Amino acid sequence: MDANLKSELTSPYQTPAINHLAWLCQAPQLMHSPIIFEPAEYLPSNYPDLLKLWDEYPEASPPLLREPPQRRLGFYFERLYQVLLENLLGWPILMKNQQIQSAGHTIGELDFVVHNRAEDRIEHHEIAIKFYLGVPEPNGTTLWYGPNARDRLDIKTTSLLEQQSRRTWLPETIAMLSEYGITGPLTSRIFMPGYLFYPDASQAVTPDYVPSEHLRGRWMYVSHAKALDTSHWVVLNKPHWIGGWFQREKPDAELAMDALRRVEDRGIPQLFAVLREDPRVGNWHEVDRVFVVPEDWP
Repeated sequence: MDANLKSELTSPYQTPAINHLAWLCQAPQLMHSPIIFEPAEYLPSNYPDLLKLWDEYPEASPPLLREPPQRRLGFYFERLYQVLLENLLGWPILMKNQQIQSAGHTIGELDFVVHNRAEDRIEHHEIAIKFYLGVPEPNGTTLWYGPNARDRLDIKTTSLLEQQSRRTWLPETIAMLSEYGITGPLTSRIFMPGYLFYPDASQAVTPDYVPSEHLRGRWMYVSHAKALDTSHWVVLNKPHWIGGWFQREKPDAELAMDALRRVEDRGIPQLFAVLREDPRVGNWHEVDRVFVVPEDWP
């Protein structure tokens, strides 16, 4: 990852939502595809100045950025994406989370239908933010699971490419869109940033459809983590899985140990940021991130 990108991904804006939005603007994707949407290709060159203005003068920022974040990361991610489209790119959103009906039943949903003003076309965007942990298999392959292990990278990419992005091809969708005056083929786009977490003690095989510049972390079992010096670790709770973490105060070693004990007792994976002090400004900033999982995961 080049230095400018790394700086952008960890820029310490004072407002968390601005920090998260800045991350969305530049975060690498988790898959190669001709229909991947790269916001950086369309963003105006001065957009960091606008983020800085919103950070310094919150009253000037879009109202969506001033609302408390939702508990579910996916909903918050959608909100940030809406600001990216409408307020940074200036693209009108024609539909959001539009359900597709057939004989009274919901058969799917369109995340976003937008007017790409840069190329003057209507686009259908399917979006997801994902965090996958690589588990090497005996046959030499690697399965990439979400923290809850019900989600898998290969399954999600197949769904996005072969189902979700093709929903505008359905007769029911075409009929529904025509009711809103949207005709003709829509250009499908996919936006899926996130992280791949590699096992600490073994080799994992990265899928060939994942770009080499993807964001990386590590994962380990709680017994391993408890044997390490975790005094410079901090718990990352949603929505702070998005964007790089920084703080002014020194990490609290006891809080990290408490979190490890919760992983052990409750059996729920926990994400941590590994911090390093920057003596020039006195901040502690993220240099790595680690998922700690219970012994029976996945």
